[in-house]
Amino acid sequence: MVKKTKIFKTLDEQIEILKSKGLIIKYPERAKEILYRENYFFISGYRHLFMRSYKDRKFFPGTTFEELYATFLFDRRIRNIMFKYILIVENNVKSKLSYILSKKYGYKEKNYLDSKNFNQDSYKTKQVHDVLNKMKRQIRINGRQHRATMHYISNYGYIPMWILVKVLSFGIVSELYNILKPEDQLALAEDYNLDNETLSIYLSLLANYRNLCAHEDILYDHRTQRSIPDTKYHYLLNIDMTNNEYNYGKNDLYALVIILKHMLTKNEFRELMYEIGYEIDVLDGKVDTVPLNHILNKIGFPDNWRDIINLE
Repeated sequence: MVKKTKIFKTLDEQIEILKSKGLIIKYPERAKEILYRENYFFISGYRHLFMRSYKDRKFFPGTTFEELYATFLFDRRIRNIMFKYILIVENNVKSKLSYILSKKYGYKEKNYLDSKNFNQDSYKTKQVHDVLNKMKRQIRINGRQHRATMHYISNYGYIPMWILVKVLSFGIVSELYNILKPEDQLALAEDYNLDNETLSIYLSLLANYRNLCAHEDILYDHRTQRSIPDTKYHYLLNIDMTNNEYNYGKNDLYALVIILKHMLTKNEFRELMYEIGYEIDVLDGKVDTVPLNHILNKIGFPDNWRDIINLE
């Protein structure tokens, strides 16, 4: 079987491709400038919101380049908002985790990185070994590159946990949580009124979304491999179900909203939702071809998505 190949297309050719699919481009020069700056691939990544079906690949009649670009900018702004609040949660988790472990096991890496301090189940042995090696590797690589870690190494000869977490990725912190003894997991989970397994899933998904946001990947239709457990918010929002599974808020962007509802303070979460709401209102003013709720449902937002703000 011969593999298909994608060949280079000039800006003029890119414009013609979009036009051939029914997109209205009133200002070709402006459109070419945007495509050159932003990348055709990323702009066209939003086309499915405005297409009749995946089969005929034609835009709805009347769809404009401005609407397509407005959706691209909407996704960027939502991505930046989510990134900001994920970083808040990341800092909080790192701070709390380092406090819990330092208080119980000591503040020198030879103490808090002792394998005896972690889950002793036989099926976890390899995972414990791998995660601790990753952490020790970060000490070797970053220890003398960051001012805080370098200060402790130079002056005290060790790096305390509350400093080490600054150079650990959120992904490694998520893995670290998974190798903790159950009672240490619970000490952090209870802080968020969650059980150990749910917090483990939340941290994994937060790390996934953090990386997606940091690398400017398309956010709106991202679906995670793992789904979050059903929550009271799914029930209270009366989210539609198919085959006893909620249609929204499981492995989509609204699932991230539910996670942040659990892990941000009330004021932080309210600010997050107001910022999202503002961008949704802006998008609503710029897109006429497709109903707003169609776009929101594609993102994973139920029609009553705002109601979660006031739910306890």
